[in-house]
Amino acid sequence: MSSENKDIGDFVKNERKGGLMRRFLPRSLFGRSLLILITPVVLIQIVTTLFFIDRHWTKVTSRLSNAVAGEVALIAQSYEQGITPERAEQIIALAKSHLSFDVVFRDGVSLGNLNKEHFTAPLEGLFIKTLRSELEYELKRPFVLDVDFEEKRVLVEVQLSKGVLEVRLPERRLYSSSGYVFLLWVFGSSILLLIIAVIFMRNQVRPIRKLAAAAKRLGQGRDVPSFKPEGAREVRDASQAFIDMHRRIKRQVSQRTAMLAGVSHDLRTPLTRLKLQLAMLGDSADIIEMKNDISEMEKMIDGYLDFVRGEGGEQTAISDLNAIFSRVFKGVGHKGVVVHQDIHDDLNAMIRPRAVERALSNVIQNAAKYAGEIWVRAEITEERKLLVVVDDNGPGIPDGELEDVFKPFYRLDEARGTEGVGLGLPIAMDVVHAHGGKIWLERSERGGLRVIIRMPV
Repeated sequence: MSSENKDIGDFVKNERKGGLMRRFLPRSLFGRSLLILITPVVLIQIVTTLFFIDRHWTKVTSRLSNAVAGEVALIAQSYEQGITPERAEQIIALAKSHLSFDVVFRDGVSLGNLNKEHFTAPLEGLFIKTLRSELEYELKRPFVLDVDFEEKRVLVEVQLSKGVLEVRLPERRLYSSSGYVFLLWVFGSSILLLIIAVIFMRNQVRPIRKLAAAAKRLGQGRDVPSFKPEGAREVRDASQAFIDMHRRIKRQVSQRTAMLAGVSHDLRTPLTRLKLQLAMLGDSADIIEMKNDISEMEKMIDGYLDFVRGEGGEQTAISDLNAIFSRVFKGVGHKGVVVHQDIHDDLNAMIRPRAVERALSNVIQNAAKYAGEIWVRAEITEERKLLVVVDDNGPGIPDGELEDVFKPFYRLDEARGTEGVGLGLPIAMDVVHAHGGKIWLERSERGGLRVIIRMPV
C-alpha cells in the first residue's frame, strides 16, 4: 500500500471515530461544559475510592480482624488448658468489660458443620473473608462463623476438646466507621460542588443563548430592542461585535437603497423627456418600437429597485396570511388561469406582510404566466412552520437549472420563456431567507414545476 493510500485510510478511520464520539457527546455548550466538569470529578472519585479501599480500609480491617481473632484464640486457649469455674467467671467478666465480648462455654456440646454467614454488600463480604482468614490462622481448630450485619453482631463458635466456646461481639470491633464517613463526605462534597458548578455554568451559558436567540430573530427581520451585551468579557465582546455588524449592515443597505433611488430618479427624468418627444413624432413603426424600448427600460429600473430595496425597512407584525393569499389570487384571476386553493384557515404569523406578499405574488404569478392550472397549498405545520407548495402544469424547468433561476438576472432561453428581467424568484428567495426560511424547486406531479416555501412563523 502506498503512503498516500495509507494516509487516506487513516484519515477515514479518524473521521469515523470522531463521528462516533460526536454521536454520544452532548450537542449543547451547557452539556459539554458539564461533561468537562463532571468527568474529572468522577475519575478522581473512582481513583480515590479504589485507593482508599485497597490501602486504608483493607489494612484497617485486617488489623482489627487480627486483634479479634487473637483475643478469641487467647480465651479458647485458656479454656482448653483447663480452668476453675471461678477463673472462668473472671475471664468472662474481663472479656465483657474490656473486649465487649459475651463469652459462653457449653460443656459436652459438639460443633455443627453449618456455616452461618449472612451478608449482602461487597464490603461486608470483605470483612467476613478477612476475619475468617485470621481466625483460621490463630485458632487452628474447627469453628463456625455467624455474621449478621442487620443485627450488628458476630458470633464465633469454637470447637474445644470438652465442648463449644461461644464468643459474641459487636460488629464495630471488625471495622472502622470512619471509612463510611470518609466516603459519604467525599461524595457528598462532590455532589454539592457539582450543583454549584451547574448553577454557575447555567449563568455563564445564558448570555450565549440570548445572543443566539437575538441573532436568529434579527436574521428573521425582527428587531430585538431589549438585547444588550452581558456575561463574561468574551461573550460581551462577541455580542457588541454582533450589534455593530447589524448596524453596519442596516446602514449599508440604507445607503445602497438611497443611492439607487437617486439613480432611478436621474434616469427617469431623461426617459420622461424621451417619451414626450416621441409622443410628438407620431405613431410610425419605428416610433412604436422606441416607445416599447423605453417602457421596457422603466420596467427594468423598477425591477432593479425592488430587488435592491427588499422591504428592508418594514417591521414584522402579526399578519393574516389568508388575506394576503386572497389579494395574490385576485391579481392572477384576470389571466384566465385556473387556481386550485388548499389554504388552511387562521393562518396568522409574525412576518413582514408586504415582503411576504411580494414573494408569494412573484411565485404564483410566475406559475400562472406559463401554466393553465396551478395548485396552491398553505398550512402551519406542527413545528410552527409556514409551508407553502405551488404546483403548475406548465413546461417546467430542466433539472440542471433548478438552482440557477434563483440567481439575479438569470433568464431561461427555453421552457418557461425569457419574459421579465429575471428577478422574481431571487426577490422571493431573499424575502424567505430574511424570515429564516428556505425555498426550493422540484419537479411537480402535475407535470410542471413545484415551488416549496418553508419558514418559521
